Amino acid sequence: MRNGEEEDDEKVKKEAIEIMGSFQVLPHLVVFDLNYTLWPFYCAIRSKREMPSIYPHAKGILRALKDKGVDVAIASRSPTADIAKAFLDKLGITSMFVAQEIFLSWTHKTVHFQRINKRTGVPFNSMLFFDDENRNIQAVSKMGVTSILVDNGVNLEAFKQGLTEFSKK
Repeated sequence: MRNGEEEDDEKVKKEAIEIMGSFQVLPHLVVFDLNYTLWPFYCAIRSKREMPSIYPHAKGILRALKDKGVDVAIASRSPTADIAKAFLDKLGITSMFVAQEIFLSWTHKTVHFQRINKRTGVPFNSMLFFDDENRNIQAVSKMGVTSILVDNGVNLEAFKQGLTEFSKK
């Protein structure tokens, strides 16, 4: 990683920690989709040999959550779990996630969340979820998970929106 990227991640992490500090209650678990949420591409059409990129605020937000003791997980409907996992390794973020549910499904991620719940013991109403597909947001919201639709990947604005929505519960 280049020095400038590390500085940017640190700056985003600091800002994300400040944002979290303004909320009395934080989620116990924050769940992220991968494609067009943590990274700006669809990994099924990529090669494992490529070096993936991540959205500019994503790594800083992940690091801030870990620093504040908030667990993070992945819920992805990618048909290429091997490529997704290889990219997580290359980005150096695999170990950050307490659960990685990466598999093709037609259930709009409800099965993903059932598995995450079973693995972590975190109730649905203590989770916050970021995804770029409205159908997933709708389905997972019905389970009691605070769900935020992202347009251009997860960023500090979406993160703050998510914490704001979560705090209204």
